Amino acid sequence: MAWRLKLVPEHTSIDFFRWQWLTFGGSFFLMAATVVIVAVMGLNFGIDFRGGTTIRTESTTPVDVGAYRAALETGGFEDASISEVFDPSFRADQHVAMVRIAPVDGAESVTEEVITQVEAALKSVDPAITFPSVESVGPKVSSELIWQAVMAVVLACTGIMAYVWMRFEWQFALGTVVALLHDVLVTVGVFSLFQLKFDLTIVAALLTILGYSVNDTVVIFDRLRENLAKYKTMPLRDMMNLTANETLSRTIMTATTTLIALTVLIIFGGDVIRGFVFAMLFGVFIGTYSTLYVAKNIVLILGVDRGDKPKKTKGGEFANIDA
Repeated sequence: MAWRLKLVPEHTSIDFFRWQWLTFGGSFFLMAATVVIVAVMGLNFGIDFRGGTTIRTESTTPVDVGAYRAALETGGFEDASISEVFDPSFRADQHVAMVRIAPVDGAESVTEEVITQVEAALKSVDPAITFPSVESVGPKVSSELIWQAVMAVVLACTGIMAYVWMRFEWQFALGTVVALLHDVLVTVGVFSLFQLKFDLTIVAALLTILGYSVNDTVVIFDRLRENLAKYKTMPLRDMMNLTANETLSRTIMTATTTLIALTVLIIFGGDVIRGFVFAMLFGVFIGTYSTLYVAKNIVLILGVDRGDKPKKTKGGEFANIDA
């Protein structure tokens, strides 16, 4: 027999409900704490949500993001975001980058003087650099982006709930959505607590976390549905433990392979995607945790209708009812 790597034993009997009031209660405490932290400390919004100015740069020499960033930090622009732009239509000697600058605290927009300082700092790195366009995003547009980001998360959760409801039962749908809200809220709480930059890439990470978490949850719920038909007299709590143990190897393997890829990205991916990758790293941990300790607990509390429906008789369900 070929040798196979096993992260967990083939047969486990872990009682995931042994400390349920500590794990389940702790999850709701974290959700409540997140609301308080965000209300008190707020979020460190990036340029996408605060407004700012985007400067397009072009040069005949390759873009050196590190040198650009160092020059801007020396000039006092630590919050600048720099990304290189690639396009098949560009000439061989056409190198383009986008530099985003947030307004100074208290100001509604980036002034012409600040833009001039930024351009001078970049010219000190590459004298051949030019600035074909400068675009500004005002506070009104930024507030609309915040609202759209919230709606994106809400609509994603609503769509997932509808899907799980149609595929399983309403108890499963509610348990899944509570687990997803737990993942999103706790992740946002971490960004608020440590004042990490929160921009549109983090919103994309939150939506990705939703997809990862629901995938793990649906796998366990699908096995639970099979076991409900297989073990008709087994208590629901014991059946959920059995189901979680049966799928534990798959859960751990999926999380481990995802974490390996994300770890490589956070080390070698650079500053541009570091916030996104950090959110994903934390999301994998919290998503796996909520699948095992939040979603199942909600279903256990609500209960599941395990009664078998009577077989249909000739003439339909109501054939034996007297008129």
